[in-house]
Amino acid sequence: MYYIINIPSNIIFLHFKNRNGRPARNLEYLHSNMKTIILGNGISGITAARHIRKRSDHDIMVISDETDHFFSRTALMYVYMGHLRFSDTQPYEPWFWEKNRIELLRSRVENIDFQQKRLFTATGHILAYDHLVLALGSQSNRFGWPGQDLDGVHGLYHYQDVQAMERHTPGLNRAVVVGGGLIGVEMVEMFHSRGIPVTFLVREPDFWNAVLPPQEAAMVSRHLREHHIDLRLETELKEILPDAGGKKCTAVVTDKGETIACGFVSLTVGVSPNIGFLKNSPLETSRGILVNEYLETNLPDVYAIGDCAELRQPRPGRKAIEAVWYTGRIMGETLAHTLTGKRTEYDPGIWFNSAKFFDIEYQVYGDIRAQLPDDQTTLYWEHPGGKKSIRINYLSASGRVTGFNLMGVRYRHEVCDKWIRKGAHVEEVLQNLGLANFDPEFYPQHETELVALYNRVTGKNLILKQKRGLPAVLAFLQKSA
Repeated sequence: MYYIINIPSNIIFLHFKNRNGRPARNLEYLHSNMKTIILGNGISGITAARHIRKRSDHDIMVISDETDHFFSRTALMYVYMGHLRFSDTQPYEPWFWEKNRIELLRSRVENIDFQQKRLFTATGHILAYDHLVLALGSQSNRFGWPGQDLDGVHGLYHYQDVQAMERHTPGLNRAVVVGGGLIGVEMVEMFHSRGIPVTFLVREPDFWNAVLPPQEAAMVSRHLREHHIDLRLETELKEILPDAGGKKCTAVVTDKGETIACGFVSLTVGVSPNIGFLKNSPLETSRGILVNEYLETNLPDVYAIGDCAELRQPRPGRKAIEAVWYTGRIMGETLAHTLTGKRTEYDPGIWFNSAKFFDIEYQVYGDIRAQLPDDQTTLYWEHPGGKKSIRINYLSASGRVTGFNLMGVRYRHEVCDKWIRKGAHVEEVLQNLGLANFDPEFYPQHETELVALYNRVTGKNLILKQKRGLPAVLAFLQKSA
């Protein structure tokens, strides 16, 4: 039984009694003019909150059990490496949230009553909403390996994962990283920065060769070995062995039958939507929470954005789930328009991504696949030093540029995006390629070498007409297509 004993302006305390009439537990019930609750304080949820605030006077609450405040998830590695303090990863000062009337709640939602529009949290809150935004993020994959739940076995997604790395670092003799993707190479670099030997298990013949074309994949593999990383290609994890107490990892066994002693195992074999507690709810899910092009779920006034959202009909060439920072940001801003009266379709734009493999920066714009499609031609230049490359893909029949892949060379996103959008011919792009370059001043420029390569392959006689320079870039971007 329960009864209400106090009603302040917006809080009702429900005091429970057990069967003997003695006080049981108190449940705080927040009842206010709240309109929108956002579950998740990552880039998707916070972008939605900020843009809802810019466009309306709605009440906004953001709930997360990970951290008190939003932080840059992509910068976590630099906290461990000593380049940043954790506070440096927070883009907004603590006073920002109150000033902008964005209420923050550090808690975990355990259940949702979608019919009554109420949330139940682990800290005893019952929260009513008008609109619910699910921005639940991802969780590291685990595929049932023996020993995967031992102490010292972690992924790298949450702040708590970095804390676990710190906790296990003192006296660590070796770490094993499983999985050859972006998170995996980040963890390899993190341990390497502390002088901890690392064994890197990669299932494929070269690093990330399901995404990178063969030459770039081989370049990264070489680079890792140059940094004295114990890179084991075409090698998979079989099991993780415990110590004598059966609680902490002490070694891994590979599919080759080799036992590798270690005190920490990093499982970085991808991520999946963090929606476990929603699986038996009225919400329609598959791998993620199913949404339409407006990021609407099958339930009224319930939306999903970011890593946890799965588009029912993704745009051509795009995946139903894209766990990428920039798509989460676009989703958050798009949904804010819808929730403030302007129903807006999600448009991720031209694909792009960026990363860093130790000292080699990586950028991709447009359609670059590990295996070149039959209807495309590629122009690939690699520096003799083996740490820089430029790749341009284009349609064989029309010459229309479809994508750029850069290793160790920086190209401007806006310029490459415009060329792809307007269907620029590869020869137009090559003659003006300097517009894209934004390497630091005094860095060597390699666009003339790419033009010379094209001339050798095709028998043409093109010349580079436009070198690097900001005034020309601004003029190009302001000019209509």
